[in-house]
Amino acid sequence: MTKKRTFSLFACALLVLGAWFFNAHAETASSTAAAPTATSTATTTDTQAERAALEAQLADLENQIEEQQQQISKYQAQGSTLSGEIKYLNSKISQINLQIKAVNLKLTQLSSDITDTQSQINQTENQINVNKDALASSIQAIYESDNQNLLEILLANNNLSDFFSNVDNIILAQSNMRDELDQIQKLRDQLVAQQQTLTGELSDTQNFKSIQTAQKSSLQTTQSQKTTLLKQTKGQEAAYQKILAKTKETAAQIRNRIFQLLGGGQLTFQQAYNYAKLAEGATGVRAALILAILNRESALGQNVGKCSYTTAMNPTRDVPVFLKLLQSLNIDPNSQSAYVSCPNSDGAYGGAMGPAQFIPSTWNLYASQISQITGDNPANPWNNSDAFVATGLLMKDLLSSASCVSYAKANQSVAPYQTLLERCAAAKYYAGGNWYTYRFWYGQPVVDQANSYQNDIDVLNSQGS
Repeated sequence: MTKKRTFSLFACALLVLGAWFFNAHAETASSTAAAPTATSTATTTDTQAERAALEAQLADLENQIEEQQQQISKYQAQGSTLSGEIKYLNSKISQINLQIKAVNLKLTQLSSDITDTQSQINQTENQINVNKDALASSIQAIYESDNQNLLEILLANNNLSDFFSNVDNIILAQSNMRDELDQIQKLRDQLVAQQQTLTGELSDTQNFKSIQTAQKSSLQTTQSQKTTLLKQTKGQEAAYQKILAKTKETAAQIRNRIFQLLGGGQLTFQQAYNYAKLAEGATGVRAALILAILNRESALGQNVGKCSYTTAMNPTRDVPVFLKLLQSLNIDPNSQSAYVSCPNSDGAYGGAMGPAQFIPSTWNLYASQISQITGDNPANPWNNSDAFVATGLLMKDLLSSASCVSYAKANQSVAPYQTLLERCAAAKYYAGGNWYTYRFWYGQPVVDQANSYQNDIDVLNSQGS
């Protein structure tokens, strides 16, 4: 006998039971999320209060850091005297201590955020599992009903109205199944978003730990400088001026100093400055800032240029662009010449190339402009002149971005406009949309480094470069 799609009372009972099971569990999961118990509500309230308290403390510390920065700038502008240098070092020590406190607070906040996000991930996974189990039960019931023959249907139903009632129940169950399949897809999308958030928070934690280590090292260095200075001068201004004149670098010393370019080898400062001048002339971004940006990763000890694209790079966004670029440059994708930055320990993609540390998709946006300036066609991210120009072009866009201009205008009362603008742009270069979090921890140190390079550049220009 040929089997047709048929329905039995037994199958319908299973379907109704399956639908009840499915909806009951789905409602339970939904009610758990939408209507938490008094205990969970209290816990959520406590967490929100704790987070608000941490944010208030962090904001207060950031204000104090800004005040110390104003003091540092004031002492720097007063000229080189022993008392001014001691005040400068004391302010710098106070600022670094505040930064360390703020980073520790940020780490506490991130730890809380990670715990919350992991809890949300667990809840979403549980909801998915409940819906999958209920869906499986309904599918099994429909499968069994499909295998009932006509005789079994006639024996199982006392009258025709029972048969059609069962058909209605099955149609309803099938409709519910479609709804639950949609719900599972939505839960899956939510889970992916939560996992991406968690990965970002873990990456931020790793970065802040690196920043904390760098700040502690900076604190020790600054304290050592102060101690050494006091020992050498014994509080005498004349002795300090002699030391200052003796230690001031000449243009020749500056030219020959090695400029560390992580991911792009080593250059003399003069060579690096020449590349930066080329980029400055083409973009208007000051050479000192370009040098500081290109030297940025060293402070955080990032691992760049050590991994194959196959293990480091976003496979859909960047790999096709990367392979096309390598083909145009006649570079073997499997050679060390094609190595890129590694992913971090939390799984966030690496894949940044050369001194400027552009990912392929970003490099592709600027490649034609770089070629017009340097004459290299195609532009090569591992070529120093191309990399310096790329950094200048990106920084030019970031410095004129609406968010940086708005930030600088809103905070002119506490810091110079150009400093704020450069701080924002540097933080954006490093952290993208998360720039505001890194404006003090990454952006300001880059500006400080740029100002230090500017002093060297001024010496070169005054004594003949």
